[in-house]
Amino acid sequence: MTKLIEGNAVIGQSGGPTAVINQSMVGVVQGLRAKGAGRPGHPIKKILGMRHAVSGLVKGDLIDLTDLSHDRLERLARTPSAGLGSTRDKPDQAYCQRIFEACEKHDVRYFFYIGGNDSSDTCRIVNELSAARGYELRCFHVPKTVDNDLVGSDHTPGFPSAARFVATACMADFLDNISLPGIKINVVMGRHAGFLTAASAMARRSDRYEGSTDGPQLVYVPEVPFDTERFVQDVAEIYDAKGRCHIAVSEGIGDKDGNSIGATLIQNAQTDAHGNVQLSGSGALGDALSNLLKEKLTPTGGTKLRVRADTFGYIQRCWPDASPVDMAEARGSGRFAAALAMSGDVDGSVAIERVSPIGGDQPYAARFKRIELSAVAAKTRHMPAEFIKGHNDVSPLFLDYCRPLVGPLPTFERF
Repeated sequence: MTKLIEGNAVIGQSGGPTAVINQSMVGVVQGLRAKGAGRPGHPIKKILGMRHAVSGLVKGDLIDLTDLSHDRLERLARTPSAGLGSTRDKPDQAYCQRIFEACEKHDVRYFFYIGGNDSSDTCRIVNELSAARGYELRCFHVPKTVDNDLVGSDHTPGFPSAARFVATACMADFLDNISLPGIKINVVMGRHAGFLTAASAMARRSDRYEGSTDGPQLVYVPEVPFDTERFVQDVAEIYDAKGRCHIAVSEGIGDKDGNSIGATLIQNAQTDAHGNVQLSGSGALGDALSNLLKEKLTPTGGTKLRVRADTFGYIQRCWPDASPVDMAEARGSGRFAAALAMSGDVDGSVAIERVSPIGGDQPYAARFKRIELSAVAAKTRHMPAEFIKGHNDVSPLFLDYCRPLVGPLPTFERF
């Protein structure tokens, strides 16, 4: 631990927004103010917010959060999406030079960056280059991602609320599917990790009973190679037995060689600064899978089957029905990052550690801990094998893992 240095603190929100990313921003502000930041004589003079993250920082587009009223902060905390605005910029050497110049100009000595694995890597780069330059800048990464793919954590703020949306959307969509039977495909976010797609299985309100017909009956995650012929056979078996089939598939599914099926189908695909093909802006995967089923399952000379596909896309990130656990933990992770800074830590990332057993009788409990920036930056966590059942389903252990995070779900009645 080292002595606090004099200067200003700055907060940025980066990458895809979530339903609770503002909770984390408010948590940082409240955590700093609780220790006296912004008061006369305190080493931290001002708490500033970057508009659109480092993009705004280098432009000097900053907002003073030091004296923002409690009521306004609370309203911001309950507001979905990134209140400060976001960016997907990835700083290179020249960009970092401009960041340092902006930090010097605005006397920034405490840098809080809320985001996912790409954002944590940006935080690491800024931290390492500031050290090489000899500019004392204390950098803290606050976790956020709906994909739940940050290493070192049981789960990540943003995921439980997005998982809640996916579960409730699939509950309603399944009821639609049994009202007008057919084949329905829902494409869910998840480039490399299948947690969010797997959360669709929470829609199975009778999942603990043998012989349940609740959907989705088929769940495909990117951790398991996707085979189109096997997919057609899976759907045919369900459809032949029930006269309908409800499916959840991750946008990031790939073949046995690791080739992204969605990326190969999207014409003139756009990529972000991190080189990621923008999968969620296209319905190509759902359309391709629908056409495949119509072609393969339609009897010769017969009428094509009723097959429909929806791509949930960006709507699942910021749906304003946040998980209660998610709201509390997102706020807490911001407060914990502020506490690290106030205790004299010079850098680090915040991780969530579950301390209650999964599926046990004990109430859910978790705590925050500090991990090294290098431990999380630019790394991807995948669903563990024990959360996956076969090639097209999730295990009961995953449902036990997810249930307390998502919170109580509605109950419906049907014949």
